[in-house]
This record gives sequence, structure tokens and C-alpha cells, in this order.
Amino acid sequence: MMELSFLATLAVFAATMTGTPGPNNMMLTASGANFGYRRTVPHLVGITLGVASLIAVVAAGLGVVFKLYPWVQEGMKMVASGYLLYLAWRIANAGAPSEKSSPDRRPMTLLEGALFQYVNPKAWAMAVSAVGTFTLAGGDYWWSALVIVLTFMAVGFPLTSLWAGFGVWVGRVLSSDKSWVRFNRVMGTLTASCLFFIWF
Repeated sequence: MMELSFLATLAVFAATMTGTPGPNNMMLTASGANFGYRRTVPHLVGITLGVASLIAVVAAGLGVVFKLYPWVQEGMKMVASGYLLYLAWRIANAGAPSEKSSPDRRPMTLLEGALFQYVNPKAWAMAVSAVGTFTLAGGDYWWSALVIVLTFMAVGFPLTSLWAGFGVWVGRVLSSDKSWVRFNRVMGTLTASCLFFIWF
């Protein structure tokens, strides 16, 4: 039986990792503002499942690949940087919700949200840190890894939902197409600024 203090510490760690600013939460805020909470739910679920699967993959030993082959990590950083800049550009150029004709005006899908975690350096950092810090030795290893996955799902979904909800509130405050354009440009810039998490 795991001690309550262990679970509490793990929950606080998960809250810190999933609830603080980063690529996921910047994109969720923009999505909530532009598309509403309901249409952002697949993106939210995708993030939750993507992070959970990434932790499971790291627990299974894939994280060791980064130690053995550092060039793999550098390659992923380059891919992540390019994709993050593309997403930032898409957000910054989204325009106002009244512009229904733009083909780029859609929220991320569940699959896109999940797969993004595999090129999201913050997600890799928290997966490696969680597995390295909170897994138990011996026969309790896989049980503790499962607890980590479930804790991140239980804590992460409501916290990332708050960012989407914040976006919904912002969307209700913005009253003109010009203010929408400014907001989306700011959110695009903040998303691009998450490159800091990749290279520093």
C-alpha cells in the first residue's frame, strides 16, 4: 500500500507540471477562446491520453534511448521546434471567429493533441522526471508506474480544462474583430515563446 504522503507529493508534482504555462496550455487557451469549451474537449482528451501514454512509454524504457543516443533527442527538438512554430503561426493568423470560411479555423483533434505530446519537450521532461522520481524498485515498479499514469490523468485533465475555460472567458470579453486578431497574435507569440522550453 502506498503512503498518503507519496500520493500527495505525486499529485502536487503532476499539478505543477500540467497546470503551469507551456505549449499545451497556451494552445488550449487560444482554442477555448476561438472555438468554445465543447469543441476543445477532443484536444483536452488528446493531451491527457498523450501524456499518459508517454509516461507509460518512458516507464517501459524508451527514455533510456535519449541517454544512449543524444542525437535522437536533438532531432526531436528540431522537429518539435518546427511543429510548434507552425502551430503558433496558425494561431496568430486565425483571425476572428466570424471568419468562418478559413480552412485553418478548426480546433486540434484528439489524435493531434495526443501525438503532439511526443514532440512536446515539456511533456518529455515531466514524463522522464515522473518516472525517474516516483517509480518504486522491485516488484512495485509497474504498480507505481500505473499510479503515476492515473495520477497525471486525474490531475491533468481538470487543470488543463481551466486553461480552456479561461480561453472561453477571454472569448466572451473580446468584442470586435480587431481585438480577436490582436488576441490571436498574442497567443501565437506566446506559443512560439515556448521554444524556450525546448532549447534552454
